[in-house]
Amino acid sequence: MIPLFAIVALAACSEGPPSATTANPPKEATTVATKPTPAQPAANAVPAAAPSSGKVVKSEAQWKQQLTPMQYEVLRQKGTERAFSGKYWDTKTPGLYKCAACGAVLFSSDAKFDSECGWPSFDRMIAAGTIEEHQDTSHGMVRTEVTCARCGGHLGHVFDDGPTSTHLRYCINSASIELEPGATKKTEGAPPTPANP
Repeated sequence: MIPLFAIVALAACSEGPPSATTANPPKEATTVATKPTPAQPAANAVPAAAPSSGKVVKSEAQWKQQLTPMQYEVLRQKGTERAFSGKYWDTKTPGLYKCAACGAVLFSSDAKFDSECGWPSFDRMIAAGTIEEHQDTSHGMVRTEVTCARCGGHLGHVFDDGPTSTHLRYCINSASIELEPGATKKTEGAPPTPANP
């Protein structure tokens, strides 16, 4: 017969340490009353390993070292660049737009349109599950924030006033994305290309 303290110890090992940078913690967590609370890691501690789900987990010190000051402000501190100041707001170059923090492919240039708002705008993500949505009540408004599903980086917001059949306008900070020119990948749900007359 296995003693109770051995079962509790096995359960504690299988859960792994909590992560301060995980974008979406589990909705329900099971706790054992006799389990001690683990110490919080230092701000510059290196995580042991990324979760098996493919999520990218880094300390804030690591993000700060990897990203430019503007990228860090936008992606990690939910900042917003000034309208018409980002490098992609008016770009027409074909290619794929990737997360500037982790490289996940987020948008294709075939989904980009000119919304005249001063930020890059897309009418759909590259594939379901690449972007996560969260309610944002900052600045006295209720908006839908969008983040990279892989690393949790803040990208911008999505609105339901888009001009295409999706009715979506992903309003994205240039600092949160990087364009890979010439790369192609069909966007899920993309409208068919009209035939030449």
